[in-house]
Amino acid sequence: MKPIVILDSGAGGLTVFDEISRMIPWLPVVYCADNAGFPYGPKPEAEVTERVCHLLDVLTQHYNPVLAVIACNTASTVALSALREKLDIPIIGVVPAIKTAATLSRNRCIGLLATPGTANRAYTDNLIQEFANDCQVIRVGSTELVHLAERVFRGEQVDHQNFHDILAPFKKADVAPDHIVLGCTHFPLVRRELSDCMPGVTWVDSGEAIARRVHSLLPDISETHGSALRTVVFTGQTDSLNLFRTAFSGYSFHTQVILSCPLRQ
Repeated sequence: MKPIVILDSGAGGLTVFDEISRMIPWLPVVYCADNAGFPYGPKPEAEVTERVCHLLDVLTQHYNPVLAVIACNTASTVALSALREKLDIPIIGVVPAIKTAATLSRNRCIGLLATPGTANRAYTDNLIQEFANDCQVIRVGSTELVHLAERVFRGEQVDHQNFHDILAPFKKADVAPDHIVLGCTHFPLVRRELSDCMPGVTWVDSGEAIARRVHSLLPDISETHGSALRTVVFTGQTDSLNLFRTAFSGYSFHTQVILSCPLRQ
C-alpha cells in the first residue's frame, strides 16, 4: 500500500502519528520533521506557506503518498488552501479542538493554549464564534512551550517552573477553565508536565479526530499484518539532529533519511 505523509516542523506531529498508528497500525508512514525550518510559529505566513508547499511537493514526488497530514496548527491554518490547489491528493490539516472543549465544558470556561499566531488568528476567532460563543475563552499564546516540548522530547532537562509561568494566565483568571485546548501539536508531548501544574484540567487535542479522518479517506483494502514500513525524513544537519534521531528511534521508525532535494530559501 502507498504510505501517508505526515509533515511538521519537528516532533509535534508525533502526537498525531500516535493516534493514527493506534487506529491503523498496518499503515505505512513517512514522517517529515522539518528541523531546518523549525519553528513555524514565528515565521511570516507567506514564508510558511511557500516552505510547506515546496516541501510537500518534494515529498509527494519522492514517496507517492495516498494522502498527507499537515500535523501543525500554524501550517494548517495558513497553507492548507494553497496545498490543496497545488497537489492532487487529499490534504488533512489540524485545527484547535475548540468544538470538543466547548461541548465537554461544565463551567462554560475553556482555555486555548497555542502559539501566539494560532491564538490570535482570525481563523481561531471564527472557530470560537461558531462553536464556543456561549463560553468564556481564555487564550494563551506561547512560542517558548514549543521549544520546551522539543527539549523534553529529545530527553533534555528543563526547568518545570517554566510550565507554571506559561500557564499562569489560566490560573489567575476569575474562573479557571475546566478544559484547555492544546492548539499546537507539540503541546501533547508535555501533557504530563502541564497536568502536574493544573491537575484539575482536562486537556483536549485533535489527534484522535485526525486519525479518524485519515481512516475514512484510505482506499478500501484489507488490513495487512506484520510491521508497517515507517520512515522519518529530516530536512537539515542541525545541531540537534543526533538527539532527534535517537528520540525518533523509539517510535518504530525503521528508516531515517535526510531529504536529498534542498528547500528553497
